[in-house]
Amino acid sequence: MSELAFKRMTLDEFLVWSDGTDTRYELIDGVPVAMAPSYGAHQIIAGNAAIEIGGALRQRPPCHVRSEAGILKPNSFRSYFQADLAVTCTPHRHGQYDTPNPVVIVEVLSRSPEDHDRKVKLPVYRSIPSVQEIVLVHSDFLFVEVHRRLDDTRWQSDLLVDSDAVLRLDSVAVAIPLAALYANVELGPDPAG
Repeated sequence: MSELAFKRMTLDEFLVWSDGTDTRYELIDGVPVAMAPSYGAHQIIAGNAAIEIGGALRQRPPCHVRSEAGILKPNSFRSYFQADLAVTCTPHRHGQYDTPNPVVIVEVLSRSPEDHDRKVKLPVYRSIPSVQEIVLVHSDFLFVEVHRRLDDTRWQSDLLVDSDAVLRLDSVAVAIPLAALYANVELGPDPAG
């Protein structure tokens, strides 16, 4: 007996699909891939970032921050990611599932999905023309990595590892002290040292 051929999903199929559980998925090249569940520190840091960024943007509509932000891979109808946070200055429209023209994308890293976020998602985020800054925040120890677009092909990466440091998002004129970003999170030792 022959086996059925596997059919990759389109984005429209994925957006109405459910596996019947509470598992969150991303669509990668037409294949639904389960996302690791987030835990306390991850959730607290994402919430702190949303509060800080959202508060700073409140007086600058239509710019706003979105949590569990849908990010589309450019020129693809088979890849859809969920970033922890994204900032867009494009007004929201009813029924919208994606984040149009994201300017800033924030991913909170945990050890298990960190490799996926760095090797799969980061290159896609860099390929989105509107994205100016990508922030990777580690949830286990004090470590923030900021990728800033210099021009169409070049990026600069800055590392923030001091508790007195300030995360500056130049594209949206937001500054967040790392102490506020990591507020109420018990951090483990830095693995480097």
